[in-house]
Amino acid sequence: MTPLEEMPRIGAPATGALRRAGYTQLGQLAGVPRATLAALHGVGPKALRILDEALAEHGLRLG
Repeated sequence: MTPLEEMPRIGAPATGALRRAGYTQLGQLAGVPRATLAALHGVGPKALRILDEALAEHGLRLG
């Protein structure tokens, strides 16, 4: 699946927060609760929306 760096831009703080949490591929975020991701420092509503839209392109969603 798509590596995080090849996704639509979510911003450096959000990308860094996802990497530090161990997420390196877009598909790893499928089913992860929005609240879990929102709790990561740097991941805000805009990043969550972009991630959800990118997942939807592959028939997946955040939890």
